[in-house]
Amino acid sequence: MAKIRYFYDTETCKYEPIKVTKGSMFLNVVGFLTLSLIMAFGLIYIYQANFTSVKESNLRAENNNLKLEWSILKEKLNNAYSNTSELQYKDDKIYRVILDTDEIPATIREGGVGGHNKYERLSEQGLEDSELIIGTYQLVDNLKKKLYIQSKSYDQISTILSEKERMWASRPAIQPINNKELTRLHTTFGRRFHPILKKWINHDGLDFTAPKGTPVYATGDGIITASYRSTTYGNVIFINHGYGYQTRYAHLTKYIVGRGESVKRGQVIGYVGSTGRSSGSHLHYEVLYNYKPINPINFFQRDLDNEEYEKLIEISKQETIPLD
Repeated sequence: MAKIRYFYDTETCKYEPIKVTKGSMFLNVVGFLTLSLIMAFGLIYIYQANFTSVKESNLRAENNNLKLEWSILKEKLNNAYSNTSELQYKDDKIYRVILDTDEIPATIREGGVGGHNKYERLSEQGLEDSELIIGTYQLVDNLKKKLYIQSKSYDQISTILSEKERMWASRPAIQPINNKELTRLHTTFGRRFHPILKKWINHDGLDFTAPKGTPVYATGDGIITASYRSTTYGNVIFINHGYGYQTRYAHLTKYIVGRGESVKRGQVIGYVGSTGRSSGSHLHYEVLYNYKPINPINFFQRDLDNEEYEKLIEISKQETIPLD
C-alpha cells in the first residue's frame, strides 16, 4: 500500500493529502536528472583538472623515455664527433706530414651541409623539444659529412702511400756488394788521378774492391736499360729506378740481366771483375739523379746503422790509389 503524504491547509485548517500529478512527477524527474548531470560534469571537470588519465600518464612516461634516449643519442654523437676530430688531426698532422703531402683545407672539412631552410620542416611542427631534435639532426649531418671527407682522405692517403712505397723500394738504398766489415770501399766520389790515362778527371762514383766473381746487387727496384761491354766501363749495367734515379755498375766480369728486365733491390745482377779501363778487380758504382752524378755514399743508410754509416764516411775520406 502506497504511503500517503499530507500537508496542512491553512484555509481549511485541516491536513489534506498531497496529490501527485503527472506534470509534477515529470518536473521532478527532469530536475533530478538535470542536477545529476550538472554534478557529473562538475566532478569530471574537477577530475580532469586535478588528475591525469592512465593513458595520458603512459604517454607522458613514454615521451620522457624518448626524450632521455634522444639526449643519450646526442651525447654519443658528440663523442663520435670528437673522435672524428681526432682522426682529422692525425690525418693532417701525422699521416700527411710523413707522406709529405698537403693537408685538407679547413674550408672543405668544415663546409656546410645544406641551406638554412634544411630544418624548417621540423621547426614548423611546433615540437616541444624542437631545439634538441634539430640540434641532433644537425650533428648527424655534420658527422656524416666529416666521415665522408675522412673516408675520401684515407683513400687518397692509401694511393699516396702505395706510390711512396714504390718510390722507396725503387730509390737506391743499399751497398751494391756485401760489405758488412766496411773494408771494401776504395776510391771515393770526386776528382782523382786516373791510373791508366795518367791525368786528373772526375770520378763520378765509388769503387769497391772485391775478389773476382763477388755478387753485385741491384740497390733498388728498377728496369735494366742497358747491359753491354764498353771500352771504358767494361761489362756494365744501367738501371732506371724511376723518380729521376739511375744507377751504373761497371767493370763486371759478367752480367746476368738484360735490357728491359725488371729487378728488385738485393737481386744479383752480375759479378765483380776488372774489365774495361781497370787496374784491379773492383766494382765501379754510380748513382745519377736527373742524369747528374751524385755521391752514392748518401744512399747507404738502409743497411747500416748510424755508427756503421759514420765509419764508412770516415773511410771514404782516406787517400787511396785509384783503380779506374
